Amino acid sequence: MKLPVRLSAAAVAALLLLSPAAQALTPDQARALLDNFYVDPVPQQVLDQPTVPDMLRALGDPYTQYFTAEDYAAFSASLSDVYQVGAGLSLVAADGGLLVRRVIPGSAAEAGGLCAGDIVTAVDGRPLVGLSLEEASGLMTGQAGSTFQLTYLRAGQPCTVTLTRRAFVVPTAYAELVDDHIGYLTCDAFGGETTSHVSQALETYGDQADRWILDLRDNGGGNLDAALQTITCFTGPNDRLAYLMQQNGALSAEGGQSRQQNDDPLIVLTNRFSASASELFAAAIRDTGSGLLVGDRTYGKGVAQILLDDSLFPECFSEGDALKITAYRFYGPAGTSNDTAGVMPHLLVEQDLADEVAVLLSAPAPRTNTGGTVRIDWNGAWYIDLEQACSAEFRPAFTALLEALPDGIRIQRGTETGWTPVTPEALAAECGLTDYVPRGFRDTAQSPYAGQIDLLATYGMLLGAGDGSFRPSEVLSRGQLCVLLAQALNCNVPAGDSLFSDVSMKDWYGPAVNALASMGLVTGVGEGRFAPLEPVSHEQFIAILARLGRRMDLDLNRAWRERPDAAEAAYAGYSGWAWPSVWLLDQDEEGLLWAAPEEIDPAAPTTREEAAALTCALLCRLNLLPSLI
Repeated sequence: MKLPVRLSAAAVAALLLLSPAAQALTPDQARALLDNFYVDPVPQQVLDQPTVPDMLRALGDPYTQYFTAEDYAAFSASLSDVYQVGAGLSLVAADGGLLVRRVIPGSAAEAGGLCAGDIVTAVDGRPLVGLSLEEASGLMTGQAGSTFQLTYLRAGQPCTVTLTRRAFVVPTAYAELVDDHIGYLTCDAFGGETTSHVSQALETYGDQADRWILDLRDNGGGNLDAALQTITCFTGPNDRLAYLMQQNGALSAEGGQSRQQNDDPLIVLTNRFSASASELFAAAIRDTGSGLLVGDRTYGKGVAQILLDDSLFPECFSEGDALKITAYRFYGPAGTSNDTAGVMPHLLVEQDLADEVAVLLSAPAPRTNTGGTVRIDWNGAWYIDLEQACSAEFRPAFTALLEALPDGIRIQRGTETGWTPVTPEALAAECGLTDYVPRGFRDTAQSPYAGQIDLLATYGMLLGAGDGSFRPSEVLSRGQLCVLLAQALNCNVPAGDSLFSDVSMKDWYGPAVNALASMGLVTGVGEGRFAPLEPVSHEQFIAILARLGRRMDLDLNRAWRERPDAAEAAYAGYSGWAWPSVWLLDQDEEGLLWAAPEEIDPAAPTTREEAAALTCALLCRLNLLPSLI
């Protein structure tokens, strides 16, 4: 993509890809490129390393990567349609063999009559049980025109067919029609052809589909511009779908200009391997209110890379090699980052149930009689056919859907005369969903912050006491604080020894303390100690949450840089190091503090319910949670 922002004199392609490399690039050239383009100032000890691999290892950034010519060719191919020779089946592991998820159009498998739902059990008589997906796929590949026998089960009955290998194309995005009215788009990566594939699908099925599901599960990202242009197929042209920040703090708004081709209800599926450009896509749909996100929290990669090759620096990459460098931090349309925390879906459900939940929510709107239908109003109107939902096939998905619905969402049960409000508990009882278990705690109903606690629990962001209770009035220790925030932020635990002498990585709070300290959110108490069992004071907790807000939100970061010194007098009861953080959260129009600053005792210990209240308010402010309280 040609960015409007130029780094030095070069216009470079921004890549958003989850990827974990040798060498024509010289160490001196690498030093210059890293120093000029890397998103953060590069430590001198990194630049002092003698070789390019040593520099990249010392940098410690898994996304900054050197490519040999061969590696670069493979990387480029991963962002494009893939040409293969073989059967032409999309397969996943299943009991007894491999389940056919999709038959590639124009493939040998299509010619042989295979269908989605078949279970492939053997190739040329060799059973597939015990083989990896790669090993099994290897048995089906070969020279075009060669033949092989494929054995599969259909409705429990074995079938064998002889297939002739032929070339086929695996596109980065493809679509099919489900239940005669749902357009189901699968997007595996954002590459040069992706937008055209999506556009063609919307055109092909536009007259038949009245609901759309876009599957971004396992989509590791790709090209920024491809993602932006694809988003606008659903939102319409928009110049502010993402913000990119460079090393010097320069900020640019990015958007897409593709014409809007769909205004039907849209559901986007995500999982923990949805990363980078797919996270940007999900955040844009969420922030613009253009659809509903269903599935698992995304990976949490909030940085973008530029790709430097011989087209930009022929003197550095004369042998077809390339260097991918992290050059930007990116933010969604609302100005919030998904780095580390990921993008939280509206409905948090197991990824294996996400597509069935999406299908349930995509029932046609009733024309007259609403009996037998449930309506959910959330970024649009979503309908559930109760007969389908209560069937043996969909009962697990329906149960997961009801468990995932947070309080505050309008749910209505259709009757012969109209609609009446209903709760998930009532629907579960009506349908005999005996596995339904609400995600809240048994001891929070009397808490003044019950709504905030329940919302955090619904999204898996709170760990209780292990017995179904939360113990809201108990004092929060510093170690418990780290566990709470690490759970809420979905932190990865840094490898290595503990950063504090009084914290062991074997302690139940040790990994969380290390994770939060590595992110710069918590500090010790001096002399290398953390004091994990001591209570967290109100002003300590507010300061930590303010650091999180500054890290993840552009507006809060800007307000912090512009904070007035004169405000100190209004917060005279707070320590000098704490009052600016109190001021920051107090200024936000959302009202992030649980009480007015003068009503909060700075030195008093923070209770678990107070911590939940502030954490929930901030995460809603950051769009990591829906603002339902």
